[in-house]
Amino acid sequence: MGDSNPTPRISVHQALGGGLVADVLLWRKWCGGVVMLASATTFWYLFERAGYNFLSFVANVLLLLVVILFFWAKSASLLNRPLPPLPNLEISEKTVGKVADELQVWINFVLSIVHDIAVGRNLKLFLKVAVCLWLVSFIGSLFNFLTLVYIGVILSLSVPVAYDKYQHHIDEKLSVTHRIIQTHYRKIDETVLRKFPLPSNKEKKMQ
Repeated sequence: MGDSNPTPRISVHQALGGGLVADVLLWRKWCGGVVMLASATTFWYLFERAGYNFLSFVANVLLLLVVILFFWAKSASLLNRPLPPLPNLEISEKTVGKVADELQVWINFVLSIVHDIAVGRNLKLFLKVAVCLWLVSFIGSLFNFLTLVYIGVILSLSVPVAYDKYQHHIDEKLSVTHRIIQTHYRKIDETVLRKFPLPSNKEKKMQ
């Protein structure tokens, strides 16, 4: 008799890493969510509506910061007061190694897709990639990059918390949608894709 207990479902908080980022995205640390939303809205308004130039804005902010730190340090030495509380301004080798490992995984994943399309002549994968790139191009033509980033921030602060609250109902709808897509995909595969000649395993080995 098999185990009748269902596999425990991972929570949204655990799926997001279970750390500070997950707390902010799920509004468990509402202060961080408010700061993130307010900052994104301010940046979007300044550069999209008010017409500020991003490069000039960053340069002016950095200039103001450098001037404040310089005069703070000078006045601290003259008045025997503590220096500005700056953190250790360096990146550790461990952090660089983690970033490099993550980049390696993603780059190898992209290269494997390119290899399957160019060398393996995987028609199904080619169509999936082509549709995804077309969707990205279409969405990019509707909004500029800054607006897309702002929309991404809004979605990241709303979709996870909505999914966490209505996970069961959303999973049911997604399951039905997935079955419908799979049914249509099988029909297309049987009527269209299988009519295209694909290289056999022997031809791939010869290449």
